[in-house]
Amino acid sequence: MNTHTLLLPPLARLADELALRRLLGRGDRLPAQPPGLLAALGELFALPGTALPVAALLREAAAHDAGDSVWLCADPAWVQAEMSGARLLACGTLGLTRVEAEDLARPLRPLLGDAGMLLEITSPDRWQLRLPTGSPLPRFAAPEAVLGEQLLPHLPQGVEGRRWRALFTELQVLLHQHSRNRVRAQQGLAPVNALWLWGGGALPARPRTALTQVRSIDALVRALAQHAGISIVDGSLPARASGDRCSDLAALDPQSARAAIAQAARALHRDEILRLAFIDGARWRIRAAQRWRFWRRAWRP
Repeated sequence: MNTHTLLLPPLARLADELALRRLLGRGDRLPAQPPGLLAALGELFALPGTALPVAALLREAAAHDAGDSVWLCADPAWVQAEMSGARLLACGTLGLTRVEAEDLARPLRPLLGDAGMLLEITSPDRWQLRLPTGSPLPRFAAPEAVLGEQLLPHLPQGVEGRRWRALFTELQVLLHQHSRNRVRAQQGLAPVNALWLWGGGALPARPRTALTQVRSIDALVRALAQHAGISIVDGSLPARASGDRCSDLAALDPQSARAAIAQAARALHRDEILRLAFIDGARWRIRAAQRWRFWRRAWRP
């Protein structure tokens, strides 16, 4: 039996519509999973844990040179100082041009080179560090877990994290002093005053997944699909398919997401399952015959 998985925004953002709650009430609630896109992708592509090697996957998809090196995302970020510490306000979404990115990276390269790392600008808003094969890495927090939060609890901890905390601070100092940030301030743009390090690891073996088609505009989802040898669809997925498929709708606004769920439910065939994977960890399974469970009450949060 084929499964169509929808990656969706957090359930709390969608649950105020009665039609959706009725659909959920008639379906089967599955055990909750860890929250976040990375956890959902690890589950979908049968990769253990939530520490996906994001940097290696993105680099391989863009440049095909990940090899057996260890990679680490070093995304341009905006950190705002506060009385009680500092807060991450943006990461990888600052709209840099290629010229700006190269200019900002220039004074960072010697520091990183001395630390045994090569800075690669895969795209203006997606930077990676290439480390020697087998380099050990502490645990880094993904931006989705840190945005809007105080930084200190999310920096690498313990003795093994000391080197990385020091590097984070040195990079901040160099970026804070960069003339490009004065220009951005004059233009009313947020500064690029940090690099957020995350998503480390080497390129994994090809995932073993039942998926045959993926629809997404997200760079990481597409990189995973490419690495797994899965067909990537830019438009709508066909009404029927000869295998499992996934539609990434996690970035949709609530109204559009609810409409997409309703459309997918209406299109269900008797030999298909609709699986709803909300980014906050909630999971549901809908079968075609369950739509007629009129006696079941609407789900309540």
